[in-house]
Amino acid sequence: MATRLISYARPLLTALTVLALASAEASAQDNYPSRLIRIIVPTAPGAPSDISARLISEGMSKRLGRQAVVVENRAGAGTIIGSEIVAKAPADGYTLLASASPLAINPAFFKKIPYDALRDFVPITELVSVPNLIVVHPSLPVKSVKDLITFAKARPGKVQYASAGYGTNPHLAMELFSMMAQIRLIHVPYKGGMPGLIDLLGGHVALMATGSMSVAIPHVRTGRLRALGVTTAARIQTLSDVPTISEAGLPGYEAVQWAGLLAPAKTPREIIDKLHKEVVAILRSPEARARLAEEGCEVIVSSPDEFAAFMQTETVKWAKVAKAAGIQPE
Repeated sequence: MATRLISYARPLLTALTVLALASAEASAQDNYPSRLIRIIVPTAPGAPSDISARLISEGMSKRLGRQAVVVENRAGAGTIIGSEIVAKAPADGYTLLASASPLAINPAFFKKIPYDALRDFVPITELVSVPNLIVVHPSLPVKSVKDLITFAKARPGKVQYASAGYGTNPHLAMELFSMMAQIRLIHVPYKGGMPGLIDLLGGHVALMATGSMSVAIPHVRTGRLRALGVTTAARIQTLSDVPTISEAGLPGYEAVQWAGLLAPAKTPREIIDKLHKEVVAILRSPEARARLAEEGCEVIVSSPDEFAAFMQTETVKWAKVAKAAGIQPE
């Protein structure tokens, strides 16, 4: 009899334990956030992902009436160091990643990455989009995208372009340009966008794609640089007289830098939805839009599913560009 009671009691105890754990988890989600959220930014301070993260931190703290979010910069290894921290963090919504474009680019450049960007993160929302501007030194005898293509075709492998570094979005933006235009340019990588821009101003390289709009535009206005086009699908407000690369000669061309917010995989959907609602409300505020516009960033909010699809598209896109450019993962 005692044995029979024990056999009945065990499944009952298991069921009660499962219910208790489920109840505790539901309660934790209902009270979220009950402690400080940490947003890891895998880039240096001042990047679009960093600026966005700090706006989210300020906004959530105001909305909750207490310090709710802390931003931590963990730059290095092409954003891999900071991204790995989040990929391996508990899936409880208290460690988030303010990602940048390299999250979708890195698989084409590195054989061994300690996470899978499409498997080990759950997207919350895209945050901002940053256009690149393709500019040339005024000594280069080209005034349009079509002129540049004609000029480069006549001089294969002789026209040099600067970039913010090997494997960066501006690097691949120019490789996409070369692939679509069927030309061969020479890549000169720099340790950041500013050194490359300085050498371009000095005439040491012929052209570059730059996301530093606030720095490049004044030089375009004074004639020290010549703008050929923006890399977005539509013209941008601050340079409405400059065409897109697509309309200027390469139909379908688009290459933007972006930032987005993600959580570790298996983070409960209820928490993802709460974060999405809060972050979208913050980014859509006039104050946030104005602050980001000063940095040349456009607010781009999306649903978690839309952002997931975008990341998939970006990963496939840049893998094809890298392959066409003869880039081998290291």
